[in-house]
Amino acid sequence: MAEFDLNACAALVERGDPVRFRAAMAAPVPARAVLFPLYAFNIEVARAPWVTGEPMIAQMRLQWWRDALAEIAEGGVVRRHEVVTPLALAIRAEDVPTLDRLVAARERDILGERFADEAELWSYLEATAGGLIEVAARRLGGGTALAPSAGRALGLVNWLMAVPALRAAGRQPLPEGADIAALAREGLVAFDVVGRGLPGLPASARGAFLPLAGFRGVLRRSARDVAAVEEDRLEPGPFGARLRLALTAATGRLW
Repeated sequence: MAEFDLNACAALVERGDPVRFRAAMAAPVPARAVLFPLYAFNIEVARAPWVTGEPMIAQMRLQWWRDALAEIAEGGVVRRHEVVTPLALAIRAEDVPTLDRLVAARERDILGERFADEAELWSYLEATAGGLIEVAARRLGGGTALAPSAGRALGLVNWLMAVPALRAAGRQPLPEGADIAALAREGLVAFDVVGRGLPGLPASARGAFLPLAGFRGVLRRSARDVAAVEEDRLEPGPFGARLRLALTAATGRLW
């Protein structure tokens, strides 16, 4: 992999997803060649529905990524691109269906339709946040069985923290009548499933789960203070979040 490709991915992640950037930097150095292309891919796909007000153009952008994934799966010539090129070296054909489901899940963001129910929300979080963790875990050496729970926990954290911005953009981010406290409690259950399983993973694989570090408090706050979600009071303090990330990276325990 050309060094400038990986550096370009790292720079994109640093700008667009600081939490995952810090997590990747806390992971073992060899893991970064997997994590930075995956996280850069996730940024590109996640923002595709938002960079244009034309649904057809947004759909074309997402289809471009699905076509790129198909090229990777076929094992032939892959289009030259600062993210696609390193991604093709970081993943294998068996990972493509999971990432394709991630892209397909993002299609619902184009129109921003309300989730029909909580089950649909959980499916979306598992396909997006969970799918990304699943592929990272597989490439780093284990833990794919924990990916659905990790996706539910981390996906819910990010989604709840985004609720005020989504509402400001005219979206309805939660199902009608959603019980935020109950959702947060389910997220805590998922978080603890990962916490119990993480110490048993190879050290090389734990890097896939480091983005969860420090976010148990966000779920606890959401469960006991629902108003904090709407009032944008969920973001953890940067010092505490970084300390918990360092502790998780050092001990293998999810703080």
